[in-house]
Amino acid sequence: MILTEVAAVPAATLPVRAFAEHLRLGTGFADDGSQDAVLELYLRAALAAIEARLARVLLARSFVWTVERWREDSSQALPVAPVRSIESVALTDADGTETAVDPVAWSVLRDTQRPRLVGRFGRSLPRIPRGGTATVRLVAGFGATWDEVPADLRQAAFLLAAHYYANRAEATAQGGSMPFGVLVLIEAYRATRIGGAS
Repeated sequence: MILTEVAAVPAATLPVRAFAEHLRLGTGFADDGSQDAVLELYLRAALAAIEARLARVLLARSFVWTVERWREDSSQALPVAPVRSIESVALTDADGTETAVDPVAWSVLRDTQRPRLVGRFGRSLPRIPRGGTATVRLVAGFGATWDEVPADLRQAAFLLAAHYYANRAEATAQGGSMPFGVLVLIEAYRATRIGGAS
């Protein structure tokens, strides 16, 4: 299974100025904005860490997901949430020939925890050729703008980015874990898995 981010979040979408205010950086000076590149770096790192921990995408963007086999014949859990749309499903055989799957054959079962690709009308998903792969192109994320991200996740991202910023001179992370306040804010979004199913 390989999940690839097609394009990074555009710099204009990141709340760099709001994060600077969160840090209470001074304003009205000649060097206003001189820290923007560093602030953007820590915001991106915080978003990536939270998304990896939750399997949730905060700011909407496109992904390509490739699998060698479906977990179940009739449905497959998607690796990230929330899924806004599935653009296409394609099958590639062992020789590298790709064939688009008719959208009539599949649909997305929207779920806040584990969205799924399912066969339509109770049918099985299209069979992946022996030695081949299935490629799903999808758009995931809470929204295209920062204001569409839930408030608690926005706050968690700011707290974690601030932690990275405050400890930027240290060679190693303390304990390698997220600050407690961040963990409390994101806990409600952690996917609950029973029996290890994915």
